[in-house]
Amino acid sequence: MTKKYLYLLSFFLLMKCASKEEEIYTPIPYNLEVPALFANKLIAPVIPSNNPLTQEGVALGKKLFFDKKLSGDETQSCASCHNPKKSFTDDQQFSDGIDGLLGTRNSMPLFNLAWNFDERFAWDGKEFGLEKQALEPVSNPIEMHANWKNVAQKLQKHPEYPMLFLQAFGNSNIDSVAITKAIAQFERTLISGNSKFDQYLNGETALTSQEQNGFAIFMDEAKGDCFHCHGSDNNPLWTDNKFHNNGLDATFSDLGFGSVTGDPADNGKFKSPSIRNLAFTAPYMHDGRFRNLDEVINHYSEGLKRSSTIDPLMKKVNQGGVQLTAKEKADLKAFLLSLSDFNFVNNTDFQE
Repeated sequence: MTKKYLYLLSFFLLMKCASKEEEIYTPIPYNLEVPALFANKLIAPVIPSNNPLTQEGVALGKKLFFDKKLSGDETQSCASCHNPKKSFTDDQQFSDGIDGLLGTRNSMPLFNLAWNFDERFAWDGKEFGLEKQALEPVSNPIEMHANWKNVAQKLQKHPEYPMLFLQAFGNSNIDSVAITKAIAQFERTLISGNSKFDQYLNGETALTSQEQNGFAIFMDEAKGDCFHCHGSDNNPLWTDNKFHNNGLDATFSDLGFGSVTGDPADNGKFKSPSIRNLAFTAPYMHDGRFRNLDEVINHYSEGLKRSSTIDPLMKKVNQGGVQLTAKEKADLKAFLLSLSDFNFVNNTDFQE
């Protein structure tokens, strides 16, 4: 038997074993831990049928989320702009990419994404589906500025990644589709539901009188009138996940949702962010214009600007806002901060 024949036989057997391994490995389903409040008040989370959560997929997605190999020069990862300690955002008005270029949008926090029922992501809703949302930052020239083909090749040559993809998806061939599927799996596990206010609703703690007053202002249509866009004790997401013009500008340099839909009636509209975890997510708004929570409250109190697409919910725009007193502002702020989930930002399952 020749050496050439032996080599070919060995190669054939090796490929056969690898093929058999790809066929027989079955990922373990991931048990998503849903807070009781969510289970009682919300429908089940949105999990695509073509990307079910598995332990292997979530672990792979977490590894990729923190891996700087996804950027063009290997200096930044997803976590560079989405820091777990800051509720998966950063403290910059605009994050800079690997080339030092600044964008025009504030980095959005990431949590409770599995309950984004309209499946539109980003401030302007341009990305439909969490898997597709993960595609753009990697290739964006003002963010991670990488070529997806090159990223896949780097991971394919890595000593660990091919086996991890095999275990997660039954295939060791790595491409952008598999990478973003894994990242999306990890992101769907980022659940925040254990703030002081959650504990209050669960009967585990009490609110201060200031926090109670602040909640009443939040829910009062004649006062704060905040709940239409930002939820209530019956909506633990604390957002409607819809797009609104909240009176930031009289004219628009950034069309927001209108740039996606092409409808002038959507100009100046941006996604309502959740008001969970405000203690960690400054600065605020799509362009990070407000440095602190006091400035946000002042905007709704006396800083509203009328425009052609102002949301009808901004009922007191002609008066500049809802005109809160100093005490009402302080009370409202106390309530808003009670929605901050310290367990979430310290959860080691979400950290590198």
